[in-house]
Amino acid sequence: MDQDVRRRNEFANRAGIGLSYLVTGAVGLLLAAIVGYLVWNGWPRLSSGFFLQQPEDLGRAGGILPVLVSTVLLGGLSLAISVPLGVCTAVYLTEYTAEGKLTTVIRFGAECLAGIPSIIFGLFGFILFVITLGMGWSMLAGALTLACMVLPTIIRTAEEAIKSVPAGLRDVGYSLGATKSQVVWHIVLPQARPGIMTGVILALGRALGETACVIFTTGISLEMPTSLLDPGRPMAVHFYILAREGISMEMAYTTALVLVGLILLVNVGSAWFLAKRSSS
Repeated sequence: MDQDVRRRNEFANRAGIGLSYLVTGAVGLLLAAIVGYLVWNGWPRLSSGFFLQQPEDLGRAGGILPVLVSTVLLGGLSLAISVPLGVCTAVYLTEYTAEGKLTTVIRFGAECLAGIPSIIFGLFGFILFVITLGMGWSMLAGALTLACMVLPTIIRTAEEAIKSVPAGLRDVGYSLGATKSQVVWHIVLPQARPGIMTGVILALGRALGETACVIFTTGISLEMPTSLLDPGRPMAVHFYILAREGISMEMAYTTALVLVGLILLVNVGSAWFLAKRSSS
C-alpha cells in the first residue's frame, strides 16, 4: 500500500515538473515567435537614423526621435509619480495600521482600479486633466493618467513584498534601539526591494505599451516635446496610427520592434541589477 502511494506521488511530481517545463517552453516559443516576426519585418528599416531623425510624411519616412523621447519621458514621469505613492501606501497598510475597515477599503479600491479597462482611465484623464484642470493634451496629463492606472499594481506587489520580510529582522532592529521609521526604511524596504522592483517593472512595461489610455491625454503630435505641457506621441500610439491608418506597415513593424526591444531591455537590465545587488 505504501509503495503504491509512493509511486503515485512520484508520478504526480514528475507530471507536475513535465507540465511546468511544457508551459515554460510554450511561453518561450511564443515570445521567440513574436520577436522573430517583428525582427523579420522590422529589421530592414532599422538604422541609427531611425532613432535620431525626425518623422517625415506623417511617419512614412524619417525616424522616431520625438516618439522615442515622448515614450521615455512619459514612462519615467508616470513612475516618478506612482512609485512613491504606491510604496508609501503599501508601507502604511503593512507597517503603520492594523487590519480593519480602512485597510479593507483601500485594498478593495486598489483591486477595483486594477480591473478597470485602460480606455476608461483615458476618458477619466481626458475629462479631469485635459479639460477640467486645463492641462490640454500634454505629457503631464498622460503621465498623471498612467500613474493612476499603474498605481494598483505597485501597491499590491509592494505590499506583498513587505509582508514577505521576516518578522525576526524587525525584532532585531527594535532590540538595537531603532525606531519604527528606521526599521521600515533601513531594514524592511531594503529587504523587500526585489519584490517592489518586480512591481515597478510590471508597471513600466504596461506604461510603455499603453495606447488607449494616453491617446486621449497625451495627443498624437509628432513634434518634439520641450516641456511637460507639450503634447507628444508615445511609441505604442505611433505604431497604432501607422498600422490602423495604413500609413506604413514597414515603419509600424520597425516601431513595434523598437518598443518590444525597449521593454525587454528594461526587464533584463532590472534583473541584472537585482542579481548584482543580491550577490553584493
